[in-house]
Amino acid sequence: MKQSRRLITLSHSYVVGLNRRLANEMMRVGAGAWDVTTVAPRFFHGDLSPLALRLEADEAARTEGVRAFFSRSLHTFLYGPELHAHLARGADLVHVWEEPYVLAGLEAALLTPRRVPLVFSTAQNLSKRYPPPFAQAERFVVQRASGWVAWGETVRDNLLTRPGYAERPARAIPMGVDADLFQPNRAAGESLRRELGWETSGPPVVGFLGRFVPEKGVPLLMAALDALDTPWRALFVGGGPMEGALRDWAARHPQSVRVLTGVPHSSVPRALNAMDMLCAPSQTTRQWREQFGRMLAEGFACGVPVLGSDSGEVPRTMDDAGIVLPEASVSAWTHAIANLLESPQRREELATRGRERAVTHFSWPVVAKAHLDFFIEVLERRG
Repeated sequence: MKQSRRLITLSHSYVVGLNRRLANEMMRVGAGAWDVTTVAPRFFHGDLSPLALRLEADEAARTEGVRAFFSRSLHTFLYGPELHAHLARGADLVHVWEEPYVLAGLEAALLTPRRVPLVFSTAQNLSKRYPPPFAQAERFVVQRASGWVAWGETVRDNLLTRPGYAERPARAIPMGVDADLFQPNRAAGESLRRELGWETSGPPVVGFLGRFVPEKGVPLLMAALDALDTPWRALFVGGGPMEGALRDWAARHPQSVRVLTGVPHSSVPRALNAMDMLCAPSQTTRQWREQFGRMLAEGFACGVPVLGSDSGEVPRTMDDAGIVLPEASVSAWTHAIANLLESPQRREELATRGRERAVTHFSWPVVAKAHLDFFIEVLERRG
């Protein structure tokens, strides 16, 4: 019997069980061919609250907890000395889900035995100049790597212009979505509408999911809704610095607007199912443009028609399953929203197309298999 290949996959994101879905699906998809071990911090300072590693009963991959130091900064945190012990035990391939310019990415590259292929994942879709020591870290990691995964086509296209990247195998792979958790469930959506004090027979609900910040297009969406002549309702789900301004605006539309904050990820499918369309009017800035847009894939999976701007990766994530609009045009957004509000048939067509795209392109088994296929390609090139 052929021995399984041993894969070690490392990420600070793995402190959250949801993010270990990639490793667990790689173990399931590669059953018998791959043995997957996840290395995760035992504790990490998250954006909103401290995070402690907790294992779930149904995880397929083995998870090893290690210490993480200076974890208030993604750029400068480091893994504890246990990482060296795990990497030294032997693996056929090491996958590092850390940016190549951060110190943790450099640490993993230094500690991975030279005989072992190293693949890193990156989401950088803007060309940036890094100060020391981050520029030197990126250069070393790229030179050390046997390949790299881009979380999107715009990420790959951007990085192919940087020194060293084009000399190594690369694969653009999207983020994954749980197509079983995120699925059409209109009964759940209607239940939430009733809890929000809405009649089930009211106007269609225009939805927003994400951070309440200008770059996510909250001001544009408010302006587009204000310009509508067609009756509408709107549900904003998320949180962020613009919450106060959003609630002030919502107070001017007391019957039509609801704002939900603090929604756990497990409850997001219910919120999406309360929407008749999802708007993602992301706005490009000098320092940011939309990378993958996980809310797009989650909306697709729930069978919700999706409208997205032409910022960054959004058009490639959407393809022909949603409506792509100019990111800065309030009139274009108003017109497109009005058309969907007035056309149940068009909404149904987009819902069907979006669900199909979620299952065939973004479901975790598909994403996990794409990773394993690329890892095999890297190993065969090395061989």
